[in-house]
Amino acid sequence: MTTPHEHLHPISGIPGPRIGVLGSYGGFNIGDESILACVLGCLRTHRPDARLVVFSRDAEHTRLHHRGVDEVVNWEGVAQSQVLDALSGLDLLVMGGGGILYDGEARRYLRVVRAAQSRGVRTFAYAVGAGPLREAEDREAVRDVLPKMDDVVVRDEESRLVLEEVGVEREVTVTADPALLLTPEPFTDRMMRNEGIPTTGRLVGMSVREPGRAAEKLDEGDYHALLADVADFLVRRLDAHVVFLPMERHDVRHAHAVLSHMTAPEHGRILNGTYSPGQVLGFMRHLDLAVGMRLHFLIFAALSGLPFLPLPYSGKVFDFARRMGAPALVGVAREQAGLLLAEVDRLWDEYPQRHHELRSRVGELCGLARETCARCGVLLDTIEGMGGAAEGIDRPDGLRTVESARA
Repeated sequence: MTTPHEHLHPISGIPGPRIGVLGSYGGFNIGDESILACVLGCLRTHRPDARLVVFSRDAEHTRLHHRGVDEVVNWEGVAQSQVLDALSGLDLLVMGGGGILYDGEARRYLRVVRAAQSRGVRTFAYAVGAGPLREAEDREAVRDVLPKMDDVVVRDEESRLVLEEVGVEREVTVTADPALLLTPEPFTDRMMRNEGIPTTGRLVGMSVREPGRAAEKLDEGDYHALLADVADFLVRRLDAHVVFLPMERHDVRHAHAVLSHMTAPEHGRILNGTYSPGQVLGFMRHLDLAVGMRLHFLIFAALSGLPFLPLPYSGKVFDFARRMGAPALVGVAREQAGLLLAEVDRLWDEYPQRHHELRSRVGELCGLARETCARCGVLLDTIEGMGGAAEGIDRPDGLRTVESARA
């Protein structure tokens, strides 16, 4: 007899594999939530009979917003025995995706992975991001745990180089961010009106972020004033309204700070509602141009076919800009205001000619994101008792490619 949430193999009738997913999940960041949605979609597509267990930083949020999950385990602020008990019953632990291997955090995630490995659980790094890694404890954890994983996939070349510099001695595959496979959801005109955003005329999306470990060199005053200059320029140049999209809650304060520096704040709005990652991606379809700092804001812009200007503050944003052929200034500083405004102007003028090229580049990255899913599926099929459930197509290298959450 099975439990209400137990999934059975469609042919054999026996319970499916129990797969854990570990990452920075729990509603803290829209980018991370979009990654979780895509990872879960991949696993469910490959193994419909699997029991999916998410290790979350806020279990209640994950239960509410990811309805296809069978079990949620809090792994912060709880007794370690609870986490270890949940690990013991897994067939596979998927770490990631997203940028989780960095100073102060890598050791925490890898402690859970190491515990799974010690219990004989297979482990897979799902298009993770790495860096900065300067602290000895984090570097040692990375060197110790990653070589013992069944497969390690990172989302960009920068992450691969970071792992190489740390001393990881194993093959590391570079693909792309899992969120590139996110499916958009409708963001209606009524939702626009509820936010006080015009449904006619041009709209420019902007993304800001807080300083911190991932953006250590940001000077708040400088970059608030710089982005205000850019926003005012876009209001004048395009006769546009500027909409700030907070990708996590701390972004709201910084969006207000930029608005306070604008000479035309009446043409600025901050998206205030609580929306799913798919709805945020759907909102991007209303925009005409995007300028911003958050990686997943830029990914959403690219997926929506928007001209976008990255404001790089870290390697992951530089890497995405490079792969998209987008202009990328070195840093975000007030003295670059003139150069930045010129880049925005050029971006707007040249985008019609570059649109086809950029769509092609997005397609290539989506293909790489599907490759991560395929590699995870191959590992699932090699685990005893799990083979043969997924449908796929043969590839020249002998792997089987499965359909992901979004073609």
